[in-house]
Amino acid sequence: DPNVSAGVKVEPVKVEVVVRGALVGHAWREYKAGRRELCGIPMPDGLKEYDALPEPIITPTTKADEGHDEDISEADILAQGLVSGDEWDKIKDYALELFAAGQKAARERGLVLADTKYEFGRTDGGGIILIDEVHTPDSSRYFYADSYNAYTGGESGEPPGHLSKEFLRQWLMDKGWDGSGAPPRMDDAFVSEVSGRYIELYEQMTGQQFEKADTEDISHRIEANVLQYLQGNR
Repeated sequence: DPNVSAGVKVEPVKVEVVVRGALVGHAWREYKAGRRELCGIPMPDGLKEYDALPEPIITPTTKADEGHDEDISEADILAQGLVSGDEWDKIKDYALELFAAGQKAARERGLVLADTKYEFGRTDGGGIILIDEVHTPDSSRYFYADSYNAYTGGESGEPPGHLSKEFLRQWLMDKGWDGSGAPPRMDDAFVSEVSGRYIELYEQMTGQQFEKADTEDISHRIEANVLQYLQGNR
């Protein structure tokens, strides 16, 4: 059902795996402040905001149950026993392969996937699998390829247009909200703008028109679909 997913129960790995292909967002803010290392990964001098990194880097964060996630290095991940060495090697390989596939898919649709985050979990058998959302605007930062190329190539002085939740994050920061306490109220027009951006990314990445589901009798629809699924998996 559009509102229900069936999944596999796993033990979440307490690390968010952030893969960055360009100097934007948090990485740019750290770089602009003069830091040339992020999560133990060195960054070269002479870069500008939006520049592509020499190669994608993994800059993990803690996965906090409460409060803010914090940057963490590979050495600290292993020292704290959050994952084993073998698990971390597998997670890094998965993350970089996923990011490469995501970048390729984005390029084919006229977009640039600048960064994203992945989450992983352990199955009962000890395997590592991908969990949570993948390449959505909540977890990923996309730019329109034409404006991104024009800006980074020096042909335009306008920052590249983007399709991600960065504009929402910036709106919250402009309102003085740091994640603590009640967030500022969003009026209907702003909520509609958020939805419009998400729908635009969906349509551009999938090549399909977004169609809103009928919500008139949503409880009955969900119940019928879940029961049908359960009957087929007994």
